[in-house]
Amino acid sequence: MKRTLKTWTRAASVVSLLAALALTVAGGTSLAKEAATPPKLSLADRPVDRTARLPASFSGIVKKVAPCVVNIYSTRKVTVQPFGYQFFDDPMFRRFFGNPFGDGGRPQTHNEHSLGSGVIVSEDGYILTNNHVVEGADEIKVVLADGKTKYEARVIGRDPQTDVAVIKVDAKKLPAMTLADSDQVEVGDFVLAVGNPFGVGQSVSQGIVSAVGRGSGILGEHGFEDFLQTDAPINPGNSGGALVDVEGRLVGINQSIVSRSGGSSGVGFAVPINLARSVMERLVSDGKISRGYLGVSIQSVTPALAKRFKLDTEEGAFVGGVSPETPAAEAGLKEGDVITELDGKKVADSRHLRLMIAQTPPKTKVNLKVIRDGRAKELTATLGRLPEELGGVAEGENTGDKKAASVFEGIELSDLDANLRQQLDIPANVRGVLVTKLDEDSPAADAGLREGDVILEVERSPVRTAEQLRELASKAGKDGVLLRVWSKSGGFGGTRYLVVENAAKK
Repeated sequence: MKRTLKTWTRAASVVSLLAALALTVAGGTSLAKEAATPPKLSLADRPVDRTARLPASFSGIVKKVAPCVVNIYSTRKVTVQPFGYQFFDDPMFRRFFGNPFGDGGRPQTHNEHSLGSGVIVSEDGYILTNNHVVEGADEIKVVLADGKTKYEARVIGRDPQTDVAVIKVDAKKLPAMTLADSDQVEVGDFVLAVGNPFGVGQSVSQGIVSAVGRGSGILGEHGFEDFLQTDAPINPGNSGGALVDVEGRLVGINQSIVSRSGGSSGVGFAVPINLARSVMERLVSDGKISRGYLGVSIQSVTPALAKRFKLDTEEGAFVGGVSPETPAAEAGLKEGDVITELDGKKVADSRHLRLMIAQTPPKTKVNLKVIRDGRAKELTATLGRLPEELGGVAEGENTGDKKAASVFEGIELSDLDANLRQQLDIPANVRGVLVTKLDEDSPAADAGLREGDVILEVERSPVRTAEQLRELASKAGKDGVLLRVWSKSGGFGGTRYLVVENAAKK
């Protein structure tokens, strides 16, 4: 199995190496002392006129939107401790030897600077930008497009999980951009990117929307991504800038690029304005973001799963596990269900459902349409509150010596005894066979199995020992074998289904 290395470049220009601590909480971070009235926005939710002929020049649009895009300069104080400082600063050492380095041996403080862009969205000074532009900043300065008007800005709130931040300047009658409905943006629409690349000054580039609803993985395992992808050149310094349509309406906040050189290579991403607007309004009015929680382990429907579960489509979110005492369990969701709609809106895949649930406030009743055993079923769930942290995947040591054959080529297993259960902190209700070692080029790894996973079922039959598992796996046909596995994720765990292809078939 070959793995391709991608280089992600956030579009903020870093003048010196940034070493600030990230404040990441599942519900977003707000620095507002008290809730405020949401900003008054200019909205235009109709779709762009796709039958109109493009103008010979976009100068009219640029003159309209350019004053609304600002430069953001952030400064943070960083303290660097010299090597061995704690040892040389010890009172006992100084009593006998003094300070061999003088004052130069003490921690040194200096300022680090970063550059980004922002978009004015209300006349009274609310500005949208990226979280990574202002994260950890001690001082934020905003410079308007004229290059002369400057303001001190304060952070209203930040949401690392969408990379959206809201800052505000004390001003009136500022030029504010009109917001479009990004749900109506389509692939092929012309767009302009406006920002301050490399600090050279405000610049405009042109391209099209290359994709919608894109998840890049740049925000990490617990980020919420629904990016607009564009080939309009975006470079360092464009972070937080505007992506506008041909009518001069804001459709996205420029966020990052995929690049091997650090410059634009035609693959840029922007946070859709509907998502950014939702985050902004909740940060301003509530002072925080509380996200909905269903309590299921979900995955996308693969062709192999669709075939196994006799599904007519690969759309929807496949339920690999249901956590006990959660909204999902109370609603009656079961492993093997496929969630196809949420409140009448189609669910494209697991990432889409996760985003839809997260954007819905806790305690909200939602209607779910699911496919169970080939039949449609409707359920109602009352969402809970998303836990603050979901953690990462834990890996176990290799304490087993039994190697499986057939579809389990390249995998080592061990019976899950009390010692392993305690060592790896595996709950008592999780019963199965532990994956202790895995070849990354094996069919099981290709299917998504990882070291530290516990295999619960083979072909819908529970397994308790490695011997039992090997026996069931040996009967696998040409289509491979269906597994249900449990994975540890920080302080939580969840189950999912995998289909491991038969190595002989390849």
